[in-house]
Amino acid sequence: MNLRHALPTLVLALALPAAYAGDYALADGGVRFSAPSDWNAIMEKTEGDPQFIAFQVRDPSPSAADSLARVTVSARRIANDDAFAQYVRDQLAHAKGLSGYQPAAGAPAANRSDYSATESKVRYSYSERYYHKGMLAVQLRCVRPAASQAGPAWAAAFDRGCDDVAVSLQR
Repeated sequence: MNLRHALPTLVLALALPAAYAGDYALADGGVRFSAPSDWNAIMEKTEGDPQFIAFQVRDPSPSAADSLARVTVSARRIANDDAFAQYVRDQLAHAKGLSGYQPAAGAPAANRSDYSATESKVRYSYSERYYHKGMLAVQLRCVRPAASQAGPAWAAAFDRGCDDVAVSLQR
């Protein structure tokens, strides 16, 4: 692409406020959240039911060639509180069925599941949180390699980003 064609896009991107790039909505605005601006939305389904947006979180290490750090926010319409409880139970049952499932140490929290499992020969750390927003069941799923060569600082930054999305989902 030559600069003449790229310039209008670049000017538009620079003119937009930084928060705009990281603000997202699902279910006709019933679910709103913010994500770090350096997370790349790699897949989305924002019509119909269920809906989701998936982000790739860049892992700068050589081990990233064999793994994918990712965060997904999904929303599904539900009929009532019982349907939400069943949704959470179904998601937890799915997690427990993953290869090498191992719950994280510590006391479990309500509507949250932290665990590790193996996927495509790579060990991952999972953190899943569930929210009941009106007639919607919302899942935040954060998945990162359990042992990235990027080190503990990268893992901590990933976890902070996931926590920030969780906070934004509660607004």
